[in-house]
Amino acid sequence: MHQARLPIALLILITVAGPNPVMARPTDLGTAWGPVEPAPGPSRRKVTDNREGKVDVASFVAPDIDVSSLGHGHIGVGAMPGDNDISSLKSASFEAAVVDQLANVGYETAVPDPNGGHLAEVRMIRSVVLPKEPPRKPVSGETTIGASNHGNYLGMAVAVDLSKPAEALISTRLMVRIIDRASGKALWEGRADIVTREGDARWADQAIATRLAAELFKDFPSAT
Repeated sequence: MHQARLPIALLILITVAGPNPVMARPTDLGTAWGPVEPAPGPSRRKVTDNREGKVDVASFVAPDIDVSSLGHGHIGVGAMPGDNDISSLKSASFEAAVVDQLANVGYETAVPDPNGGHLAEVRMIRSVVLPKEPPRKPVSGETTIGASNHGNYLGMAVAVDLSKPAEALISTRLMVRIIDRASGKALWEGRADIVTREGDARWADQAIATRLAAELFKDFPSAT
């Protein structure tokens, strides 16, 4: 992974003795400084991963149903049974995004039929793909000691890295299962996954929910 570094080269030359009689006098201590670059301020590194922002989708249709029965009629939306992975606030964002897409494909979402029609069960799962980078030393460097025909010298190379460690990569999966409310039979299932950088302002929960739901129902009810 590319790391942006802000180098500051500092070279200190201390002449202590030499073959020249003038340079060998105790009171003649020469000091030479190499060019010093001004230290820039703190930077925020631009770290990217080729997985960021890409959506992977898979969907399945029950083999013994008529596909034309999907995409119309009344449908309700709720959390998938046993879903304890997300807070009610985050659950609401993903459920709302699914409701919008179900309406787009032809379902009646405003007034679910409690005794019939379909039910869409929604679940969101998050996991860490790549953890946050560990803290780095802001200052590092090397020291070199040598000799020349003018005397001994001491060299120092200092590297300053004021950039922040890259945040973790997070995978978010949206799962939806459509069942027949009367029989409880699963008619269609799908999942969509996306990887985003934690703390990225472009990928708030609402943005992720909207993107995943749109991709998941783009070719509904076809299977992938």
